[in-house]
Amino acid sequence: MPDYSAFSALRVERPEEAILQIVLDGPNVNAVGADAHRQLADIWPVIDRDDSVRAVVVQGAGKGFSAGGSFDLIESMVADPTTRTRVMREARDLVYNVINCSKPVISAIHGPCVGAGLAVALLADVSVAGRTAKIVDGHTRLGVAAGDHAVLNWPLLCGMAKAKYYLLTCDVLTGEEAERIGLVSVCVDDEQVHDRAMEVARKLVAGSPSAIMFTKQALNNWYRAAGPSFDASLALEFYGFGLDDVAEGLAAHREKRPPRFG
Repeated sequence: MPDYSAFSALRVERPEEAILQIVLDGPNVNAVGADAHRQLADIWPVIDRDDSVRAVVVQGAGKGFSAGGSFDLIESMVADPTTRTRVMREARDLVYNVINCSKPVISAIHGPCVGAGLAVALLADVSVAGRTAKIVDGHTRLGVAAGDHAVLNWPLLCGMAKAKYYLLTCDVLTGEEAERIGLVSVCVDDEQVHDRAMEVARKLVAGSPSAIMFTKQALNNWYRAAGPSFDASLALEFYGFGLDDVAEGLAAHREKRPPRFG
């Protein structure tokens, strides 16, 4: 059985036999700092090789799923090209590692869901969202291109028209609206999110491991086929971290006001 102690920025638990639970449990509604970002990318190959796991549930602790990247991480990316390059590689690995993990992944989305946490939540094989969950891809509001997962899967999940609208405007989606347009699998009352995610995990654990694994592998070829578009979006996003707009976007986030781009 693999040792998950190396993933100290995440809370890894085994609530039931064959189910692994990854809990985002950090400051400021589980903002993803440098360690958590790296570990969110690196944990999936370990899970893939863990024969004791047949389903994975990802959730956030406290009031939300994830508030996105921490200000410290974003500022270091803006200031240092070496950090920017490292985080870009991690963002790429996170997406492809979730896609290539053979175990089915279920996300339990409540409260705010942004950034790297949102990438995991929407790349999950089954996404369960609370009715009042607040799902938003805020890249363009920050002043960079939407690149860490959305170009890969949003057009497939909810269609190009809806994907363009929400990725360009950064409008917030409730869990209920996300289900209506097909961005998430299931919407339930907020207090039922985690129970429903566990129900789905138990159902998958009871199924044929090989049939579920191979079905996921085949379906995710749609994502692999979109790999060049994803790679381009990631490069454009991280190029944007070296331009002027991100300084205003970051200041607006810190001051909790609308950005004023020139």
